[in-house]
Amino acid sequence: MTKSVAGELADLELPVERGCPFAPPAAYERLREQAPVSKVRLASGGEAWWVSGHAEGRAVLADPRFSSDKRKDGFPLFTLDAATLQQLRSQPPLMLGMDGAEHSAARRSVISEFTVRRLAALRPRIQDIVDHFIDDMLATGQRPVDLVQALSLPVPSLVICELLGVPYTDHDFFQSRTAMMVRKTSLEDRQRALAELRVYIDGLITRKESEPGDDLLGRQIARQRQQGTLDHAGLVSLAFLLLTAGHETTANMISLGVVGLLSHPEQLALITADPSRTPMAVEELLRYFTIADGVTSRVATEDVEIGGASIKAGEGVIVSMLSANWDPAAFKDPGDFDLERGARHHLAFGFGPHQCLGQNLARMELQIVFDTLFRRIPTLRLAVPAEDLPFKSDAVIYGVHELPVTW
Repeated sequence: MTKSVAGELADLELPVERGCPFAPPAAYERLREQAPVSKVRLASGGEAWWVSGHAEGRAVLADPRFSSDKRKDGFPLFTLDAATLQQLRSQPPLMLGMDGAEHSAARRSVISEFTVRRLAALRPRIQDIVDHFIDDMLATGQRPVDLVQALSLPVPSLVICELLGVPYTDHDFFQSRTAMMVRKTSLEDRQRALAELRVYIDGLITRKESEPGDDLLGRQIARQRQQGTLDHAGLVSLAFLLLTAGHETTANMISLGVVGLLSHPEQLALITADPSRTPMAVEELLRYFTIADGVTSRVATEDVEIGGASIKAGEGVIVSMLSANWDPAAFKDPGDFDLERGARHHLAFGFGPHQCLGQNLARMELQIVFDTLFRRIPTLRLAVPAEDLPFKSDAVIYGVHELPVTW
């Protein structure tokens, strides 16, 4: 029988700070053990169902009776001020906020850009990018080096710029605005960053409509023109989603992956001796850190029973992917970093129809970075103890602000 344990995470405000940088908050485990689907109170004053079990999380994310549309009444928002609600309801939804046929059509229009074949064609260019930034690191002769600035941020930024056809000279602008949007800064700062980024992307799409190039956005414009419909607002939303989601998450996973591997030298030795193991290491790192926790929210469109809990139509649901990925029912000894566990069924990329569109691109970037970095700098080590690193307890996307390394 599911209990209401609202007191465990009363006034919940995500991200919940991790007491240990390598583990979920202790409250997550208590909630999961007591009731994998529990009602909690949000910092906004509203209530929502908190789903912390792996099986229960997959069930919610795969069920079409849970809507991703943030504009619907009851959707669990962590800020409920009038300005945010008005902004949400006045703009076309991102693909992440679409349901059913609308979502399927939007996803189908761009899925060909992320096929294994198309991404394989990108691999040599990504390898060149990674080698370029490692060359720069080695050439300076300065140590320690902040790996966040030297490698983790610029690699995915340049990759997504090339994929979308964004001038790399503009990467500092969108990188800073995206970082502000995912920090727990003031609401005014986040809204300003969001507005400035949308204005930039609107202008980018306008320029590309005049001169579409051979890139993802250019091909979308050409395809729409062939169909006789040019959806400017939809293209802005698509570019916004891919630009903001395509580098911040991967950048943080590069940094945390390096921390995780350097902190587990016996596991690192497995992939340096046999790079064919790197894909398994990437999956375990994705599970272990689960950097985007609590961002997978839904609202029930009809009454649903999940994990013994009776969720009513109009009630919000939040799937804790971090808690689900540390569920011992799905991953034996989840606190152990074990690249041979076969963690491919993790929820770090979500699950169901909204599973991350760019997951294979992220996997490829991570594999190339880890293989190249530890091959070219085999004596790489942290310049400070891992527990002294400035972890991002102030951000929706977990990571580190700085990562000093030496060799």
